[in-house]
Parts: sequence; C-alpha cells; structure tokens
Amino acid sequence: MSSTAQQLDHYHERGYVILRDVLDPAETDALRAALQPYLDLGVQGRNNFEGERTQRVYSLVGRGSVFERTAEHPAVLEIVDALLRPGYLLTASQAICIYPGETPQPVHYDDPFYTLPRPRPAVSVSTIWALDDFTSASGGTEVIDGSHAWNDDQIATTTMADSDVPVETLAAQLTPVEMRAGSLVLFAGTLLHRGGANRSSAPRRAFSHQYCEPWARQQENFTVSVPRERAKSMSPRLRQLLGYSIHPPFMGQIAGRHPEKALADDYVNSLVADDDAIAARRG
Repeated sequence: MSSTAQQLDHYHERGYVILRDVLDPAETDALRAALQPYLDLGVQGRNNFEGERTQRVYSLVGRGSVFERTAEHPAVLEIVDALLRPGYLLTASQAICIYPGETPQPVHYDDPFYTLPRPRPAVSVSTIWALDDFTSASGGTEVIDGSHAWNDDQIATTTMADSDVPVETLAAQLTPVEMRAGSLVLFAGTLLHRGGANRSSAPRRAFSHQYCEPWARQQENFTVSVPRERAKSMSPRLRQLLGYSIHPPFMGQIAGRHPEKALADDYVNSLVADDDAIAARRG
C-alpha cells in the first residue's frame, strides 16, 4: 500500500494491515544474528498458549540496538501515531520462534485485560515482524478478518466458555498472513488471531512489539526489566515508549518528579534522600 491513509483504511476495515518488505535482507540478517544467542539458551514455552515447541524472548527491546530501532521504526510509528493518543507506550516486546511440530495457538485477542465492553476501539496495537517467510505451513500468524469489530456476545458465542480454545466454526474463519521475511503485520488489539501450526521442516522466527494507550498499564514493566544503563543509552523517543514519560497531568510520576530524572548520573531516590536527611537532622 502506497500511503499511510490507505494502510489506515485497510486497518479500520479489516482489523489489520500488512507492511511488506519494510526491512532489507541485510537488516533481517542482522536481527536473526542478534536473536540467535537467546534462542541457543533453549528456553521453551511453559504452556499451550506460549507453545511447548515455541521459544519466547521477552523484553526484546532491551536486548540490542537492532531491536531498539524496530520498536521505533517510522513505518510503524506513523500508523500508530494515528491510532493511539500522544504519549502512547510500548506494552510488550518479544521474539517468538515456532519449531516444526508446534500445534496451533489458542485463538485470542491481545488486549482482553482492558475490560471495556466490545465493540470498542483497541486499547493496544500489535505488530509481528517476520524473520522467516510466513506461510500457511510454517506457523505464520492467522487472523479472523473483521473480528476487531465484534461485540462481547459474538466473542462469547464463538469461543468455548472460560477458554481461548476455538470451536470449529471459529477456526474455519482464520486466514493465514502470508508475507516474506522483512515484512510485518500490524493489527488491532481487539482482532482475533493465533500463531499457526508449524507443519514445515524449519523454525519460524518472528518478533512482536505492541503499543498501548498512555493511560493503560503495560504488559511488561520495562522500567524494571530493562537495565538502567541500557535505558540511558536509548533515544528519548524510545525511553518515552518504555515508560520514562508523563501522561498529563501527572500519570507516571515518581515521587512527584518526571521519571527521566531517574536516569541522571547523580540521581538519588527521593525516599532514600529524605530518610538520609531525617537521620542527619537527628544527629
């Protein structure tokens, strides 16, 4: 799609849009190389949702500059700027490697913990970046076109009670997202989707950055998970996305101060400073 307006039209109509060939082969290779040492650790998913033949690497944005750049890639932020309020945050950042033999992930949507009645605007916007080609056989993402606009009754009647496991009629509506490595799919946090079964002979590597409204709680607490020294070296925009920011008038403050101050070389926690001052006065 040649313009942001066309991309947004597709997103609003269908709940997702594919951005093709955003990364060139050299960039894609660099991301694969940066990810591989973490995959070599061999940590597998813990349940059917994470995937028992799937590896996930959380807080990916804090694991190297190549991942930082994708989290604030202009091709993505130009669209998210139009979908979420100013000051929106990064809510999740992870790599997902699906190995051959993995079963389909349960159908779900990404922002159910924001318990607002549906239909509603998405509180979050997700991206999944392909590091290997996404096909119907490789475990590529599968979506239900238009399900971002479904109401609560439609959601309740097309999934099994108290579960994200799809009934047959729901699974039949899934459409595979097929795209080359270096492309990404951007979709509403209300869109029903899943990771597909990997029926191929090779792993399917990808990573996901998700963004949320500035008033919403983030899935990952990046100000804790990303080491302070790494955050200090990031761009101001990326630090804002991580949560070193204020949503007016004062959401996100730390003891009445802007959280960016916590990254200063001479920063002293104000609670510690106050206790030290009180102790000094007492002699």
